[in-house]
Amino acid sequence: MVKLTDYEQRMLNGEMGEFKQKALEFIVKYANVLGAEELCEVTRATLFIGAQHYLDCFETGDYDEIFSKFYFSSDKKVKIEQFSENCICQTCAAACDLHDYKTTHLSKEFFDKNNRFLQITKEVGVNIVNSCTPYYIGWIPLMGEHFVTTESSNVVMSNSVFGAYGNADGIEASVCSAITGRTPLWGNHVKENRYGTVVFNIQCNADTVYDWDIIGYTIGRVLPPHEKPIINGNFKRPDIDKLRQCFSTLATTSAAEICHVVGITPEAPTLESALGGKVPIKIVDITEKEYKTSVKMICDPGSGEIDYVSIGCPHLSLNELRDIALYMENKKVKENVELLIWTDYAIKEMANVNGYTKVIEDTGGYVLTSSCPVVMREESHKHAKAMVINGAKQAHAIKPQTRAKVYFGDIYKCIDAAISGRWEGEHE
Repeated sequence: MVKLTDYEQRMLNGEMGEFKQKALEFIVKYANVLGAEELCEVTRATLFIGAQHYLDCFETGDYDEIFSKFYFSSDKKVKIEQFSENCICQTCAAACDLHDYKTTHLSKEFFDKNNRFLQITKEVGVNIVNSCTPYYIGWIPLMGEHFVTTESSNVVMSNSVFGAYGNADGIEASVCSAITGRTPLWGNHVKENRYGTVVFNIQCNADTVYDWDIIGYTIGRVLPPHEKPIINGNFKRPDIDKLRQCFSTLATTSAAEICHVVGITPEAPTLESALGGKVPIKIVDITEKEYKTSVKMICDPGSGEIDYVSIGCPHLSLNELRDIALYMENKKVKENVELLIWTDYAIKEMANVNGYTKVIEDTGGYVLTSSCPVVMREESHKHAKAMVINGAKQAHAIKPQTRAKVYFGDIYKCIDAAISGRWEGEHE
C-alpha cells in the first residue's frame, strides 16, 4: 500500500477540491497496482489531449463529462479545474493543425471542437504547444527531474539525453499526474532501475538521420521485452535530430523508455557505467544485413506513381526546415501531389521569420503544425493512392490506416518524389 505525505493525504481527502481528489485517487490506485511504496513530485508534463480520436467513442460534446469518464473512469461529472501549479504542462501532438483544417481534409466541426477542448485546458494551466518534439522549444527536464509525457519518443529522449526521470505511463495516468503533481515512485523514477541491460554494437551505416531512424527501428524489433538498450560502437557522434529519429522508432518497435548511448548520454560516460557494473544479459551486433532487413519491413517494394508526401515525424527542427527550403528553391511540387511538412507552431514562426516557409510554400508544399497524418487518422489521408513518408515511426503506424502503398525514405528522396510524382524504389 502506497504511503502518502500529509499534503497528498489532504488532496486525497478532497481538501483541494474534487477535481484533484479524483485525479489522485487514480494515481493511488495506479501506484498500488505497480507496487510503488510512495509517490514523487512531477514538475513537467506534455499531454496528448484535445479532441483526440480516442475520444470518438463519446457522443456528448460536454468536455467535463468526457474528461471525467475517460481520465478518471468516473460516471460522476467533475468540473475541470486548475492543474498542478508546480507542474509545467503543455499539449503534445494535436488532432489537427492549429489554424488549417482544409489542407488536411478535416471538417470545420472537428477543427472547432479540438480548439474548444484545447482552450478549456489552457484556461486551467495546460499551455497550447502541440509538439511531439518539445525539447526544441524549451521543454527540457533537467537531470533527475521527474516528468510525465504521452509522447513515446519524448519518454526515451528525456530519460536518455537529459537524464530526467519518467515512464511511459499512458494518457490517463499522465493527465492525472499533471493535475496532482504526483506520480508513483517506480520504474525509471528510481535510479537503480535505469541501468542498461542489452548492448547493441553498431556495425551498419550511422551517418545520417535516416540511418539513425533505421538503427532505432532495428534495435527495437530485436530488443528482448522489458530490457534497456545501450548503443555502443565506433560511429560519428549523433546530434539531437539523429537521436530524435532513433528514439522515435525504438519506441515504435519496442516498449523501451530509456536508451543509453556510450560516451554521449549522461548516464553512460562508459559502457561499464551504463551497465551499472553488471554483465549485459545479451550483446547484439546491428549489421548492414539487419539494417537492410528493417528497410524492407518499413518500405513497400517497387516503384510507382505517388500522390501524398508527409515529412516530419517526429516534428522537424528549424535546421531541417532550412535544409528543405534550400533543397526546394526554384523547384515545383508536381500537380496533384500533396506535400505536407510537419513541425510545431513555434518552430514554424521561426521558419516564417527566416523565409523558409515562403520558399517551401512557393513550390507548392505546405508547412503545417501540431499534428501528423497518423494522429489525424484516416480522414486526413484516405484519398491517397500511394504515400511517401520520411519517418519510420509514421510509415510503420500508418499502414494499418490505409490500403495505399507506403514508401519510406530520407527527407531528400521524399522531396524528389513530391517533385516528380514518382517513387523510385531501391529494393524489389
